[in-house]
Amino acid sequence: MGAAMEPGSATRRGALTRWLSGASAPVFSVYAGTVAFATYFCMYAFRKPFAAASYEDVDFLTGDLTAKTAFVLSQLIGYTLSKFAGIRICSEIGPDRRLRWNLGLIGAAFAALVLFAWLPGPWKLLAIFANGLPLGMVWGLCVSYLEGRRTSDFILVALSCSFIVSSGVVKDVGRWLMSSHGVGEFAMPALTGLLFLPAFALFAWLLHQLPQPTHEEAELRTKRVPMGREDRLAFLRTFLPGLVMLIVVYLMLTAFRDYRDNYGIDLFRELGQAGTAAVFTRSEVPVGIGVMVCVAALTWIRDNRNGLIAAFVLMITGLLTLAGSTWLLREGAIGPIAWMVATGFGSYLAYVPYNSVLFDRMIGYTRVTSTAVFTIYLADATGYTGSVLIQLYKDLFQTQTTRLEFFLEFAVLLGLGGALLLFAGLIYFLWRGPVGRAAGPAVGTRSPGA
Repeated sequence: MGAAMEPGSATRRGALTRWLSGASAPVFSVYAGTVAFATYFCMYAFRKPFAAASYEDVDFLTGDLTAKTAFVLSQLIGYTLSKFAGIRICSEIGPDRRLRWNLGLIGAAFAALVLFAWLPGPWKLLAIFANGLPLGMVWGLCVSYLEGRRTSDFILVALSCSFIVSSGVVKDVGRWLMSSHGVGEFAMPALTGLLFLPAFALFAWLLHQLPQPTHEEAELRTKRVPMGREDRLAFLRTFLPGLVMLIVVYLMLTAFRDYRDNYGIDLFRELGQAGTAAVFTRSEVPVGIGVMVCVAALTWIRDNRNGLIAAFVLMITGLLTLAGSTWLLREGAIGPIAWMVATGFGSYLAYVPYNSVLFDRMIGYTRVTSTAVFTIYLADATGYTGSVLIQLYKDLFQTQTTRLEFFLEFAVLLGLGGALLLFAGLIYFLWRGPVGRAAGPAVGTRSPGA
């Protein structure tokens, strides 16, 4: 695999990369945050539009699973397998190969959506499974461009907020294609993806123009290098107890977020809000803005220890918001839209740091030479496995419980139980302290193929 490039090298990508190498921190951050946001925003046009349809007239399935759940799970299983593959692939891909991988993965996902529209009956399950297989690795490739920088907190939060906003927007685009243009449920996902395909290619290219982190950034945030198998195992041995606590919470968070995302139209229907125009955009845009402001504020904290503590505080606050807003809804103190916004804000305030600042700050604080992409994908692979199991559990063992009732109980359990586990995780990492300098080159010091 390609070796890591030296910090500070601009790579041979042309004038734009050279200009970015000399740009001020604010200009660089705005550019990187914008193109990263736009790249991953466009990716969601290939992943989530199918969830805007109900598939109530599908008749090729039997048993307790609904067609909607079958499609959701098929894609999710493919996406989960992609996350497991990404633990190795995204940890090892060198900087110069990321653009080709991004374009190839999206091309494969789009082709699968075309098959989803064209294939008959049960074969559609295979097509939507194939759609999920490549998409799970796009996140890791995007993060690889952004981690280990002085302003990584801001840039990674901008990237993270893309999936908060984009999911609702692309589903509204899908609903618009069906309601205003008569596009069928199965053709709609591919057509939505086609609308966003040129933009994805453009923004992925612009993201690829970013120079490597400077030597100063490598010293401040710890140098990031691709990790081989032995490096990954050494990292796990060093931090296993704390990682287990974090991953358990992330498993529940991912399942909760996916359930809210995939069955949002069903939840709004039970809440009496399904007919509201652009309901997904109205509920998700405030969430994205709020979360981005809160997490991006961590950029102002230079010290990695304090930054790690602040990240945990935000996550615990988010989970308590989740439980508290659900209690308020049951008491009649807030309405359905406000509650959906609150559950989105609370869950994403806890979820987004996992995909952005949490592991980046953890590596900076512990001084272990590694890559945040590895820990993110370790958590993701486990998290999406939990998402599959939760949705199967609901449809197979909670058949008499409505989606809304199940979601309400899940919100309280996650909010209270998750907050306790995160507090314990914070205590662990503060107790563990910096280990990189004392441990020497035991973790993450070799580059695959070096």
